[in-house]
Amino acid sequence: MIDQLKAFLKYLALNRNLSLHTVRAYDSDLSQFLRHTAQGAKTKVRDLTPSSLDRHAIRAFLGALHAAGHSRASAARKLSAIRTFLRYLRREELLDDDPGASVPTPKREVRMPAHLSEDEMTALLDVPSTEDPLGRRDRAMLELFYASGLRVSELAGLNIDDVHLSARRARVIGKGGKERLVPFNTTTATALRVYLQDREQIVGGNSRSSDRASGRSAARRARDGDPLFVNYRGGRLTVRSIDRLVRRYAAATTRAGSVSPHALRHSFASHLLQRGADLRAIQELLGHSRLSTTQRYTHINATQLLDVYRKAHPRAKKS
Repeated sequence: MIDQLKAFLKYLALNRNLSLHTVRAYDSDLSQFLRHTAQGAKTKVRDLTPSSLDRHAIRAFLGALHAAGHSRASAARKLSAIRTFLRYLRREELLDDDPGASVPTPKREVRMPAHLSEDEMTALLDVPSTEDPLGRRDRAMLELFYASGLRVSELAGLNIDDVHLSARRARVIGKGGKERLVPFNTTTATALRVYLQDREQIVGGNSRSSDRASGRSAARRARDGDPLFVNYRGGRLTVRSIDRLVRRYAAATTRAGSVSPHALRHSFASHLLQRGADLRAIQELLGHSRLSTTQRYTHINATQLLDVYRKAHPRAKKS
């Protein structure tokens, strides 16, 4: 079974163009499932056969996750990985049926994602100092983050060539290598223009020395592109660095300590919805493949729903 798992992970990376992070997550979840199944069968993972991965093995694994205190969301994610693996085995004619299809998905807890109000978002954007280059960089970064609803990995991966200031839009490579265009506003464009002047000074004295230190060739520099957001040494600002910056600035607002970078994405979707944007348009902007995913990112309270109903329904009585 080890060989089949390796072939499946290779298929995910090459045929489905999934990121290294996603492939590792599949590897972790499936390895855990295979170890549990082998333990139950009193054998080794390498001695398992595809027929060993039946409905009873899956249900036993989910039961063990529940007993160990794993959340329903975690169990659902692992079950999704198992189903994908079993469908792959069936396409390879190693299984006659699809045992994962007969196992129900654990119902997820309904939790409202953290997000900021419009006033809180404005306060957060005003925190970075505009008196120094790195502060102006952070202001432009937060403005673009909120204006376009980007994932933190998408923001970190942006290159200069991906941003078109005159058209006020950016080209983004999302999950699965999917490309989309996202718009941004004039305030963001202004902040980016100011920052790009600082960026030239930051990168100017650091680019050659950093390339020599890291051993990057000209071909690799061309492939990687010129990062839009850089650190003080001229290198690309990482996902971890962006996360740390967002949390630090959030600590200066009234929502101290409770704001992650993903909260800005939630706020983007919620504010668009509250101002009347179509849910499917928000889905396209966020780069979601399924509308159900977009619905979890949005937030609208009962008062707003009632107000929309009174205004929109032809037979609603207005009080």
